[in-house]
Amino acid sequence: MRHVEEASHILVVDDDDAVRTLLRECFELEGFQVSEARDGQELAAHLAVGAPDLITLDLKLGGENGLQLALKIRETCNVPIVMITGKSDTIDRVVGLELGADDYIGKPFHVREVLARVRAVLRRYQGGPAAADAVSTPRPGGECYAFGEWVLDLPRRDLKSLAGAVQDLTTAEFNMLEMFVKRPARVLSRDNIMDLLKGHEWSPFDRSIDALIVRVRRKIEPEPDAPRMIKTVRSVGYVFAAEVRKI
Repeated sequence: MRHVEEASHILVVDDDDAVRTLLRECFELEGFQVSEARDGQELAAHLAVGAPDLITLDLKLGGENGLQLALKIRETCNVPIVMITGKSDTIDRVVGLELGADDYIGKPFHVREVLARVRAVLRRYQGGPAAADAVSTPRPGGECYAFGEWVLDLPRRDLKSLAGAVQDLTTAEFNMLEMFVKRPARVLSRDNIMDLLKGHEWSPFDRSIDALIVRVRRKIEPEPDAPRMIKTVRSVGYVFAAEVRKI
């Protein structure tokens, strides 16, 4: 089986030449294809040609705001973002994850940690047989769940509105939504969720689960900032509060 990184293209966005060189050499030694950008303008130029498989993004690029750049990336393409930055403020970490970052690593960092985090994020996005089967295996005859204005079709692995419009989901997003519709009204801790989504590699020290929740909310909630379906249970975890019907 081919490893994820053999086909993966990483765009390193950082205004520090030494950091870009370090990350490029680190990733290329592991078989990744690597491009570099030193600011938002170069980042936009790369995205205009085509989205990479993953972006590492410095939160502070000279006078530019990395959080704003993350938001622009999310508005144009569904590419994983790993923030690598010297800023350690907790608020910036939370805001970065809410804007769509998939993981967050502070400087100074160890290159082996960066590699491990990048590989984990790529697996969640690119999936594969093990990830696709982690929650369920498609069954002949169909198994669909209706909730709100949506229908989740497990055998086809797609999400459609009642009007028939398809909502694109990554493998991780689909698996999380499947997990929720099968357990409506049940409060799940982050540890519960990590155990249930066992086809992925999660770190108990990052906020990947929360970032994934944010992305799923954006795709199914009428008002993502005031969610009615995936609700936060303070100090515990999350609960799927929508009424679910198996059809």
